[in-house]
Amino acid sequence: MLDLPDLVGLGAAAVMTVAAAWSTLAWQRLDTGRGALDVERRIDPDPVVAGRSATTRLVVRVRARTGAAYERLARLRLSEQAAHELAGPSGIRARVRTHPDHIAVQYSLAPARRGRWPLGPVLTTRTDVFGLARTTQPLGGTTRVSVWPRTVELPARTAALGDIDRAAVGARLASSDDSVLREYVPGDDPRRVHWAGSARQGRIMVRADESAGLRPVTVLLDLGLLAPPPDGRPGARPASRVDIDDGEWAVELAASVATSFLEAGHPTRLVATSTVPTRTEHTSGRRSGRSQLLDATVDLTGLRGATADEALSTTVQVLRADRVRSEITVAVLGAMGASLRPAVAALGADGVAWALVVTPRGTGKDHDVEPTVDGLRAAGWRVSACRPGTPVERTWASLAEVAA
Repeated sequence: MLDLPDLVGLGAAAVMTVAAAWSTLAWQRLDTGRGALDVERRIDPDPVVAGRSATTRLVVRVRARTGAAYERLARLRLSEQAAHELAGPSGIRARVRTHPDHIAVQYSLAPARRGRWPLGPVLTTRTDVFGLARTTQPLGGTTRVSVWPRTVELPARTAALGDIDRAAVGARLASSDDSVLREYVPGDDPRRVHWAGSARQGRIMVRADESAGLRPVTVLLDLGLLAPPPDGRPGARPASRVDIDDGEWAVELAASVATSFLEAGHPTRLVATSTVPTRTEHTSGRRSGRSQLLDATVDLTGLRGATADEALSTTVQVLRADRVRSEITVAVLGAMGASLRPAVAALGADGVAWALVVTPRGTGKDHDVEPTVDGLRAAGWRVSACRPGTPVERTWASLAEVAA
């Protein structure tokens, strides 16, 4: 029979064994040593569009084909961390496939809102050889997933636009294949040669820049419409869901207008108000230009009060100094006070200027909407008041009707 010292010794040995197993697991890093593991994460498409799903493929593989690496991988259990804005209301449901030298995980993201959200690192759970201890460790890095706003294709060329498509220099529009062709000159990209047109003309013809002769477009977005970023002060009140949704709607509206004009061939830029604005170039490449326009919206956050007014006033001054006479301005604005309206109205004095004035929700918040609309119209703007949440197509159609 075992006496008391023997029992105490056995108990102490068991405790020390468990402690040693736990310490060994905790001390060993999964990404170092002979049993090191690597993480690879790919997202398709990237960037992601809000409201659309994206497929994520995660692979955890051994770095070197060693027994320690295979043994470590075999005892590994994985879980992926994702921001709530990426996971959606139902969370992440993954499909896992285990192989001797790697673990492959595939799952879908359902981003609900524009922004840049963290995905990862992978959380790993593993046990020692005897199953005495279990530990959880992060593995791999964090991927910042860019989420573009939803966009809607809008008719940028309609009868209501009048001669908006004709540049002040009198360039004619492209109405057939020949109208966008010119004779080849040394240095032209051979890939732009138009063989059918060359055969008809009897000389080498190349496709001209389709945006030549089309007016440049500036889409101005008032960041006073967006919800401000979270305040880190203790007890600070977060932005309401209504403010967030209304701000995202304004971004989607501005982005839809900008990408639609770009697709119609206009050199386009999307300018958000800022207290320190920088000069923004127009872009005319349909694929690269679209990415550039939408990338500019990912990190936008709202401004409030005097800061929002200062940003709008300063940005308008920079645009007036930077714009050309034939430029088209489409502004998505909030209601403005009497001191700010003249400066913004002056932006339409030397070009085509349209404005969508967003009427804020809530009683007592819309007393400046009508004076804003009247002030801009008196300065030659085409203006339509709209409420957040209205379908973007209907909002744009209401502005086109005003301009007709």
